[in-house]
Amino acid sequence: MRRSHLLAAALVTASVGAVTLWFFDPASSGVFPACPLRYLTGLYCPGCGSLRAIHQLLHGNLAAAWAMNPLAVVLLPFLSYELASEALSVWRGRGLPQMFLPAAWIWGLCAVIVLFGVVRNLPVHPFDLLAPGAMFRP
Repeated sequence: MRRSHLLAAALVTASVGAVTLWFFDPASSGVFPACPLRYLTGLYCPGCGSLRAIHQLLHGNLAAAWAMNPLAVVLLPFLSYELASEALSVWRGRGLPQMFLPAAWIWGLCAVIVLFGVVRNLPVHPFDLLAPGAMFRP
């Protein structure tokens, strides 16, 4: 399969996903599967609440998105930029400007993601606020 076909399939999939997330709230619709880690262990993974956060972002509710998964809200613009750059590089042969990240930064990001997954499961205030939706609970 050519790279452009793969990109087109990815863009169609992302578009269908965004439209689905627009219409169906992952918190209440039952359309989306539960997190396997949460289902099996009762623990929140670093991505728990990401679908709900993206749903809230699509509806313009930044505070609710932040309450669901602050790490996803922070990382989503970077992921979107990279995906847009990849799409442009396939279509016009040149992507968006890229910044070189040393390997240590990438490992640091991995450590932040793992640490976020651990800290959001601590039953101690203020870390308990990192659980999806906990910032809105009384």
